[in-house]
Amino acid sequence: MTQLQFNLNLDNLKESVMDSNIDSVIKASIVLVLNEFMEKERDHHLNTYPYERTASRHDYRNGYYDRELLLSIGKIVLRVPRTRSGDFSTTVFEQYARCDQTFVLSMLEMVVNGVSTRKVSNIVEQLCGQKVSKSFVSTLTEKLDPIVNQWANRPLNTMYYPYIFTDAMYIKVREHNRVVSKAVYIATAVDMNDRREILGLRIDHVESCEAWQRFFQHLQSRGLQAPKLIISDAHKGLKAAIGKEFVGSAWQRCTVHFKKNIITHMPKKDMDEVKIALKRIFEVAKVEDARRYKNEFIEKYKDHPKLDRAIEILEDGFEDGIQYLNEDTKYHKHIRSTNSLERINGEVRRRERVIRIFPNTQSAYRLIGAVLMDYAEEVRKRIIKERTSRICGAKFLK
Repeated sequence: MTQLQFNLNLDNLKESVMDSNIDSVIKASIVLVLNEFMEKERDHHLNTYPYERTASRHDYRNGYYDRELLLSIGKIVLRVPRTRSGDFSTTVFEQYARCDQTFVLSMLEMVVNGVSTRKVSNIVEQLCGQKVSKSFVSTLTEKLDPIVNQWANRPLNTMYYPYIFTDAMYIKVREHNRVVSKAVYIATAVDMNDRREILGLRIDHVESCEAWQRFFQHLQSRGLQAPKLIISDAHKGLKAAIGKEFVGSAWQRCTVHFKKNIITHMPKKDMDEVKIALKRIFEVAKVEDARRYKNEFIEKYKDHPKLDRAIEILEDGFEDGIQYLNEDTKYHKHIRSTNSLERINGEVRRRERVIRIFPNTQSAYRLIGAVLMDYAEEVRKRIIKERTSRICGAKFLK
């Protein structure tokens, strides 16, 4: 191990520390240590000490050059030794590259968690005393591209997903000097081990049958098999795409959206009893019970002059709204609506509000993909923690 020796006047050091800014003292100390460390590295490389004459030397000293290094305490300037042949290379910057990488990842994490590039720039300046531009932070986020692309294109043929949830949300993107609205398609699933997983995303110009087909075809190209049930809202283009791309799969209309659609066509006042009767239809465990409660609802309110349209909507969408009842009872509350996917959309929306308008489609894909990856990782950690707690609890009871 390299031995470093310093001759320090303790009285002078004490006076310097007491009279100086502590950050300056820390920086100066680090510069002193690293400069000395690099000097020793050069001695070792040359196999000779300064002013020493020996036949075993490998090269000759050739002065120094200055190089900046940005650390969490701020920017420092080091005197890097050189050799005549240029073969010498210090390990200091290799060792501190990990620190730099951590610092960069921290900035990326701030962006993913909804901190604007302007705020990230201000935080870096406060922490390091070194200002970085918003464009520099934006450029850093491009490091996420290969990571997000690898995740978004990972194979899906290693697991069967019986239940798939799909939904779309809209964002604003700059395109050819205009601000346009674009649709973000997201798909999640429950696998055979009852674990939730985000399957993928896509950004397209509109929400249409063709756009949904392209999204589903992308998932299929990665190995996705036709599921037992697909849960979504009743967008016409989405329904048509499901019928074309997943022949043989059943479609579950989100009961939350369905009930809201029915209630929208009810009078605003004196409808509490009617709403309770409507909700009871979808809070059963068997298809037969749902049909019985539906028939009772229609029979009871068929003569109400202001409920004709609500009853018509109920009858038209009823069968699509109870497909979840054909599955195992333990899944009912999870697969009768897209609430789980709505929560994910909320996480994306929370970050998206900070940006408001994405500079281009790629930046939107990058950030939303990173948010989805982060959300999936948090869910995975929570599941592991819950399972560990249950196992530990079971062992304790034994």
